[in-house]
Amino acid sequence: MGLFETIALTVGAAVIAATLGFALAKRLERQRQQQHVSDAQQAVIQAQAQAQQILADAARDAERLFKEADLRAKDEQIRRREELNREAELARNEVREQERRLEKREDLVEQKHQLLLKKERSLEHTQKKLADRREVLERKTREVDELCQQQIAKLQEISGMNREQVERLLFERVERELNDRLAQRITRFEERFRQETDQRARSLLAMAIHRYAAQHTTDTTVSTVDIPSDDMKGRIIGREGRNIRTFEKCTGVDVIVDDTPGVVIVSAFDNVRRETARLALTKLIQDGRIHPTRIEEVVAETQKEMDRTILEVGRDAVQQADIGMVHEKIQQLLGRLKFRTSYSQNVLQHSLEVCFLAGMIADELGLNGQLARRCALLHDIGKAADHEMEGGHPKIGAELARRYGETSPEVLHAIAGHHDDIQIDNVYTVLVATADAISASRPGARRETLEKYVKRLEELEAVACGFPGVEQAFAIQAGRELRVIADAVRTTDAEAQKICYDIARSIEKQLDYPGEIKVTVVRELRAVEVAK
Repeated sequence: MGLFETIALTVGAAVIAATLGFALAKRLERQRQQQHVSDAQQAVIQAQAQAQQILADAARDAERLFKEADLRAKDEQIRRREELNREAELARNEVREQERRLEKREDLVEQKHQLLLKKERSLEHTQKKLADRREVLERKTREVDELCQQQIAKLQEISGMNREQVERLLFERVERELNDRLAQRITRFEERFRQETDQRARSLLAMAIHRYAAQHTTDTTVSTVDIPSDDMKGRIIGREGRNIRTFEKCTGVDVIVDDTPGVVIVSAFDNVRRETARLALTKLIQDGRIHPTRIEEVVAETQKEMDRTILEVGRDAVQQADIGMVHEKIQQLLGRLKFRTSYSQNVLQHSLEVCFLAGMIADELGLNGQLARRCALLHDIGKAADHEMEGGHPKIGAELARRYGETSPEVLHAIAGHHDDIQIDNVYTVLVATADAISASRPGARRETLEKYVKRLEELEAVACGFPGVEQAFAIQAGRELRVIADAVRTTDAEAQKICYDIARSIEKQLDYPGEIKVTVVRELRAVEVAK
């Protein structure tokens, strides 16, 4: 609190005290006037006395407050002066510290200046030395050039060759040496790279095959229907054969009723028709009413049920493969593959095998497993309609997939190119072709006729025997290995190696085969003498 504020408070207290005293005197005066008129003067005197006493007390209080305010003001002034003195002392100390720092900096600058002067003098001295050395080097370089020219002239005189001829000769020699070394290095790298890639590929394929194991069955082109008794055969044939003719006309199959007891054979190359006919015939036998009208009704009903069954089979295959949404027509085509065989292998089961194998290989390689499974499941979809459309099943399958909403270029390329019908430029097509070969070549998957088997072995041996220097060729291990006997007189070891390579490439280009074929060329020279 400042001095002026203290004085103002003191004066205000005095004024308030005086006002209160005056008001109290007036009140007492009025009271005494009302009580006793005779005592009015005495009351006035007492009131004045009290007022004077109050004024005196107020004056004493004001003086005391004034003195206290004056003391507080002096204390505040002394405290302010001490604070100002401390701040001034701090400022002076800071100024002195900055002066000391400036002095140190000036000393450092002076030292650096002296050091720079020394470096400049040293640099000038070094430059002078370098200039002297440059002159010496230039002089020596000229002398060396002169000596080299003299030596070159002497070498040309001795060898009888000019500089261009010598350079060409040296370059040719260096080029031959470098080519030999480069060829050796390339051969080593190719061999190591081939071994590493073969090992990696075998590991991937073995892991995929090991992870996937499925049962397989062999389909045939005939089905049998059990009958309760041989009397039922006559009812199936009908009067003058009208029942069996109507049944064969409605279903498109052949019904064989022979002497075999207890069964009737239904034969057809179209498995869908054969299964429809088998189910319809089973229903007719259970119903007992066998006549042309009833046959037509049952066959029509069974065909509708078969369509629903085919669609359900296709949906189950899509869900099992986990490839996302596909068009309903594609699902129906997949369902028809269940009743389609290739080399006695069920095509739908084969497609699922290829699907899972391709997905596993793609996962091992870090590719999109779902996309690989989609490509593989649909790769043989053209086989469901190859009897209705012209062309091979890869072309038909790609056209059907594109028609029914398949827009993925990887899927379309895999369907059209998994048999090398087009140029392969997509990794998923390679995966599908690899998985297709694994599924087709595994033991028991497919069954060949004896004629086709013998023909394939003969073609394999004929390819090898067509090369000069080959005496004989033998296909062994069911065509998985080819042993070639080379003429030791007409061929060398290097030529035998080349013949082996050429035979393997020719087999790749000319023949279609599952898996791989190992080619072994044997060249042996035997010398026999008889001691007599």
